[in-house]
Amino acid sequence: MKLSLPGTYANKIVKAIAEFELLNDGDRILVGLSGGKDSAFLLYALAALRKHLAINFDLAALTVDYGFPDTDYSPLEEFCQLLQLPFYVEETRIGEYILSEKRNNPCAKCAHFRKGAMVQFMKKNKYNKLAFGHHYNDAVETFLMSIIYSGGLVTFQPRQYLSENSVYIIRPLVYLREKYIKEIINEIAYQPLNSPCPLNGRTTRDKIKELIREFSKEKHLFFNIASAMRHGAEIELWPEAMEKGELSERIRALWKGE
Repeated sequence: MKLSLPGTYANKIVKAIAEFELLNDGDRILVGLSGGKDSAFLLYALAALRKHLAINFDLAALTVDYGFPDTDYSPLEEFCQLLQLPFYVEETRIGEYILSEKRNNPCAKCAHFRKGAMVQFMKKNKYNKLAFGHHYNDAVETFLMSIIYSGGLVTFQPRQYLSENSVYIIRPLVYLREKYIKEIINEIAYQPLNSPCPLNGRTTRDKIKELIREFSKEKHLFFNIASAMRHGAEIELWPEAMEKGELSERIRALWKGE
């Protein structure tokens, strides 16, 4: 299979690699291959770039089996064979546990367990970096979700060090908009798999995606939100919330004694 990556895509990925120091000589990188378009494109892009970058690194793919019935991973294996990359499947019972718990935010818990399973695989097989296919839209969506649902200002980092396990999580696609991945995925001989999750299409993230689609009708709005994620962005916030006791004392002091 001849690997070819258009310059526009390669430049955005290499920009992220350079700015956030995502790759180093001797890295052993494991791509979390879910079967969707983003992780498949990431795997393809890293395989293509490996031939041109002045960095030597090993590359492989790992799929976490959530335990949903009738899941066929043979298309992923065939894709990895075309790329001449190792492919692994880690079997778990994450799906059964998450659905039985009936939690308010099952996606976050599922992602936590999935990452845990992958990190354990990395430690056993001596991989030091885990690459996820999160793109620019994902970062902005996560930022908005933190504001709307958690009252915080949080998004994922392009590079994150997990000190307790001595591994890194990297996200080389953080400068690529989702629409560009949709445009190129059919050109790399890969057909994305449907998610086996019964909650697919009905998550909190799906609601935020729709909200951002509405926002994007306004020129520059998406990039203004993205700019707010950066250190150095203009910030003017309210003071930290006072302790209830101290606030109560101040309120009492304002009333006339009668």
